[in-house]
Amino acid sequence: MGLIQKLPPSVVNQIAAGEVVERPASVVKEMMENAIDAGARRVEVAVERGGKDLIRIADDGAGMSPEDLPLAFLPHATSKLQSAEDLHRVRTLGFRGEALAAIAEISKVRCQTRRADAEEGSEIVIEGGVAGPIRPCGCPVGTVMEVRNLFYNTPVRRAFLKSDSTEAGHVAETFARIALAQPQVHLTFRSSGKIVHDLPAVTGVRERIAAFFGRELAESLLWVEGRLDQTSLWGYVGHPSQSRSTTKGQYLFLTGRYVRDRSLSHALNEAYRGLLMVGRNPVAFLNLEIPPEEVDVNVHPTKIEVRFRDPQRVYSHLLSTLRQTFLASDLHSRLQPVAPEKETEPPAAPTPAPAAPPPNRPDAPFALDARPVDRQEIAGWFEPSKKPAAPPTIPDDVGRVRPPEWAENLPGRFDFAPTRTFDEFASEPASDQPMTPTAPEAAPAAVASPTIPELVPHAKAIQVHDSYLIVETNEGMMVIDQHALHERIIYEELRKRTAEGRVEAQGLLVPEPVHMAADEAAILLEHADLLATLGLEVEGFGGDTVLIRGVPAMLRDVRPERLVRDLAEHLATRPLPPTRDGLAAELLHMVACKAAVKAGQKLTPEEIDALLARRELAHDAHHCPHGRPTALIFTKSELEKQFGRI
Repeated sequence: MGLIQKLPPSVVNQIAAGEVVERPASVVKEMMENAIDAGARRVEVAVERGGKDLIRIADDGAGMSPEDLPLAFLPHATSKLQSAEDLHRVRTLGFRGEALAAIAEISKVRCQTRRADAEEGSEIVIEGGVAGPIRPCGCPVGTVMEVRNLFYNTPVRRAFLKSDSTEAGHVAETFARIALAQPQVHLTFRSSGKIVHDLPAVTGVRERIAAFFGRELAESLLWVEGRLDQTSLWGYVGHPSQSRSTTKGQYLFLTGRYVRDRSLSHALNEAYRGLLMVGRNPVAFLNLEIPPEEVDVNVHPTKIEVRFRDPQRVYSHLLSTLRQTFLASDLHSRLQPVAPEKETEPPAAPTPAPAAPPPNRPDAPFALDARPVDRQEIAGWFEPSKKPAAPPTIPDDVGRVRPPEWAENLPGRFDFAPTRTFDEFASEPASDQPMTPTAPEAAPAAVASPTIPELVPHAKAIQVHDSYLIVETNEGMMVIDQHALHERIIYEELRKRTAEGRVEAQGLLVPEPVHMAADEAAILLEHADLLATLGLEVEGFGGDTVLIRGVPAMLRDVRPERLVRDLAEHLATRPLPPTRDGLAAELLHMVACKAAVKAGQKLTPEEIDALLARRELAHDAHHCPHGRPTALIFTKSELEKQFGRI
């Protein structure tokens, strides 16, 4: 007798269950996707003990006939595929025909179902893969699936399940993913008899986001939309102030299916480079719609991993769309006013608001039924008078910010160049972008650039704690972090000059030797060519000594020895980006940080004015290269609220 033998069907199904059914949340995912594929408009999910004892999912979908009911629990039986060619254009959430057979093999399943054209429903009970007879039953149109005692016949797998609360948390996360991907479906989730979520059908996803993550996050999201040929991207991304310490706040959906893809995650992080601090991750709820033949979802039984036919094109589309969105958005951080205290006891009965007095009544402001005077009128006293005037003649150089003559007094100065327009910046390929669109229409259409909060002309800024600048704006006031703003300005100029290949190096009259650890010296010399493009010229001097021959001319106030040591330590101890452009950007961040004015450094009035003048010349002036905000805005209305004027 040979050694190779065919495994029994029950063993095959248990092996498949090891891939498809990892925990109760896997069962919830598979059966909710089946309900949505059946056209359900309402799905109810209920679990007991995190799904270990009971998982019940009821839907109002198309249902099944008595003939189809036993076939649904056979391995590789499905209504969603007819031939092998259908695998190349999958349009449904499920298609493999493995899940129900695997679930029925390791649990006790009861299914009740009825089609709209049937007078009665059908019921089947399966225990450990052994199916009972089909029996008629009374039930509404749709399907009700009950899964009890998951892994009851595989005790080893059941022993590896976590606590009830942990498993319930995984089920809740699975429910949230599907709810965010399918906002048009009414979804209900009960755990241990208590309603956790009752989500009516909505046209947009913002209400679902607010239900799961809070109203504050939902209201701070930025709308994203872009189209490239037949590929559409839409959804919301978080304001940089709403970052997270993990990637759990990132939800990527492919045609209604939650997916994980390393290239898409990398594009998302690249788009936020310079807007988030190290160790922080962006929040995103993005939907990608792509023709089915352009993506392969048959990678893993869980169907979470996907492969794109042209991943470079998808990567570039996501990255360019997000960058265009950020360029057109106001990313300045704003101070949040203190929320007013709620009344401890509501009034006995609501009183209608009094009608506004007629405008021709001279005594209206003093009438008993008049409304309080709007405090915004008081704020308007400080507005400059607006008198009609003839349209002025617009000079050719309108919009260019010219620095004052004393701008050279600011530490780390450099030549001023006229700012680029939004269209020029949008058409310029990003230096740290590893993949770019191949078609000319890859970049979305340009949109109007957001208005940077304008400073009041001739308003004098004051420095507090030798670290922050307070200056009046047209809409209120702004508190600026002098170090963060100067760091952004220096970084932008360095990045621009590096891209143009014109970073001037100031040769040292006497080359300066620097002794350092052997590993730091080795990695520094390994990247000597890259450092040369940044204006830093180093070479080996034997052993663990490095010779500095030149430094960037615009950073002549920085100590060369300190700069080289910090760069070597950074290269030797930090994980480095995989691309040369990414590494160059990271080194520019560090160089700009070292060259910027420091917190606690006293600035002269001329230096303060020069710093504020340069602010208008920097792109992304709302954040420093490391992601910290450069300024906080406090609007006039918020000031009025704080002082109780409104």
